[in-house]
Amino acid sequence: MTRNCSVGLLLTLAMVIATALSPSASAASGAATVQPQVISDSQLQAMSTTLGGASVLPTTRTIAHWWGSTLNPDNGVVYGYNMVGANPNTCSGSSCSVTIQADITPVIVNFRGLTFSGNDVLAASLSSPQFATNDYGTTPAATAAGAFPLAPALIEGPGGALSQGDAGQQLQLQDATMRALFNKTGSSSYHVILHPNLLPAVTINVPSNQGVLLQSGRGVIFADISISWWAAQIQNLETAADPTRLAIYLTNNVLLHVGQNVLNCCVIGFHGTRAAGAGGGSNNSNANAKVQTFAWASWIQPGIYARPSGGTDWAVQDIHALSHEIAEWAEDPFVNNTVEPWRTPTAPQYGCSGFMESGDPVVGIGFAMGTNTFEQGPNPNGSQSADGYYHPEDEVFLPWFMRTSPNNISEPTQSMSGGRYTFMGDLNPFPGFRQPATGCN
Repeated sequence: MTRNCSVGLLLTLAMVIATALSPSASAASGAATVQPQVISDSQLQAMSTTLGGASVLPTTRTIAHWWGSTLNPDNGVVYGYNMVGANPNTCSGSSCSVTIQADITPVIVNFRGLTFSGNDVLAASLSSPQFATNDYGTTPAATAAGAFPLAPALIEGPGGALSQGDAGQQLQLQDATMRALFNKTGSSSYHVILHPNLLPAVTINVPSNQGVLLQSGRGVIFADISISWWAAQIQNLETAADPTRLAIYLTNNVLLHVGQNVLNCCVIGFHGTRAAGAGGGSNNSNANAKVQTFAWASWIQPGIYARPSGGTDWAVQDIHALSHEIAEWAEDPFVNNTVEPWRTPTAPQYGCSGFMESGDPVVGIGFAMGTNTFEQGPNPNGSQSADGYYHPEDEVFLPWFMRTSPNNISEPTQSMSGGRYTFMGDLNPFPGFRQPATGCN
């Protein structure tokens, strides 16, 4: 298919593929050449990272974006930032609605006798809230704290009002998130829309010395690949991408380990930026330079992270990684938005971070949306982690990073106590996300 195929055609293709696939079609095919190593639940962490980084000028050939700045009253520093779309503070009428072309490349991964095919999860991804539209006025379920930080933690909890200002609106996930961030809900003409274009699948053959096969406690087998090796493969792919479009690389049950320890696992996605001719990224691009933005995310089969019956890490399945990376791309497209350092007990794997990565503080926290008919059977060990929904991640908003209080920028919370600091608002179970970020001390 060409880069210009329509959304309707893509969704028709998605339904055809979904009909042809069996409920277990996402499972790796083939015969493993070695016995997978079982990874304990205590060693499974959901992580994300970024690649590259580039500065842009008005003449730079890249995706539609705007620049803004905010004074942080905590340290008196004015922080500048780029975001995708139109400037919500100055746009008017139809100019407030921006559509970004998203070129999706499924990646077929052959590793140790097994094939993990991005084609298998393409239909379900296209039908997910990331590209299809839903009503974000309410959600049937959301993450509850459980016994955090002890297990069970980040479990399924009751839903309720979500983005009540957009109740009745049919929106894509990232559109709904950006509208709530800037309180542009209801009849507002403000939109950030992704138009998916399907590109031919590519195949990556992973050398046996670049990772291992792992098996979760629920019996799900997945690839655990070296992040340094994998990042180089993705960067090689995106050299041919169109800088005015978002390049998305979609895999299935392919996760990454950091360093030599294969159990330092797992990175489930990353987003990045690359200035043409500057290797993995550049801090400067001028004149009519090209700056490519891209994201890799893996579909996560129920039962890798998510325990049975809405238990620990309930939301870390299906599009959790994809929603994380798209949201971070939208709020930090060029991987150069810095903020006063923050730390959260919910995401200790990120340490003390000075980056405006909207998904990192709330990784593992999410909500239910849409109807997911793919891969909803029991786990290989007979337990049941799937629940018929997609599980997007919550996302932290700009005022949280900027220590803005009161928050008069974002959509009010369900309790109408002021602007929300994450998309889930009051449904996020942790008090630290109902107020501005705190420092690292």
